[in-house]
Amino acid sequence: MKDSVLILSGGVDSTTLLYDYRDRIALALSFHYGSKHNGRELPFAAWHCQQLHIEHRVVKLGFMPSLLNSSLLEGGGDIPEGQYADDNMHSTVVPFRNGIMLSIAAGVAESMGLQYVMMANHSGDHAIYPDCRPEFVSAMSAATAAGTYNGVRLLAPYTDMTKADIARRGRQLGIDYSRTWSCYKGQQNHCGRCATCVERRQAFAAAGIADATVYDD
Repeated sequence: MKDSVLILSGGVDSTTLLYDYRDRIALALSFHYGSKHNGRELPFAAWHCQQLHIEHRVVKLGFMPSLLNSSLLEGGGDIPEGQYADDNMHSTVVPFRNGIMLSIAAGVAESMGLQYVMMANHSGDHAIYPDCRPEFVSAMSAATAAGTYNGVRLLAPYTDMTKADIARRGRQLGIDYSRTWSCYKGQQNHCGRCATCVERRQAFAAAGIADATVYDD
């Protein structure tokens, strides 16, 4: 039964969720919010939706780079390199990004008569990104349920999984991860040095996936 809207970036995690819950997803929503890598990831989001015959829409949030501070956004400074750590990756936090996107998705779900909004946060996000943590998921789900006539709720089935766990699930589903994007820098190839590239490599290795990603380093 199609009962959900999925927030789809075109990265490993949300693409896996797209395939994992394809029978429940009525609409995949992507957001062009002025990140440095939007132009690289959104075409992959569209491609996977085409393969699965799932409707895909892009919502433009052009105000975000002018109002929110983050190195992830255009004009926001350099993307840090190295492993995920609070002191290293804090600059990539886009304040309340998931809250903004989930609020829009909840309104869309209510308008379509759907019961759920899905997001693909995972346990590796918890230390750095407040709007990926279990307590945020619970609070946001309560807010959307209270604020919609049909009680729209948030589903985040990967919250307690690692990225390697997600990659293993993707391997079972036969996902072509060469058609996903992770690198925050948004250049021609993955840089291979930023934390998202490092995490991508490690997850694929742990899952036994041959990594076809082209890295500059």
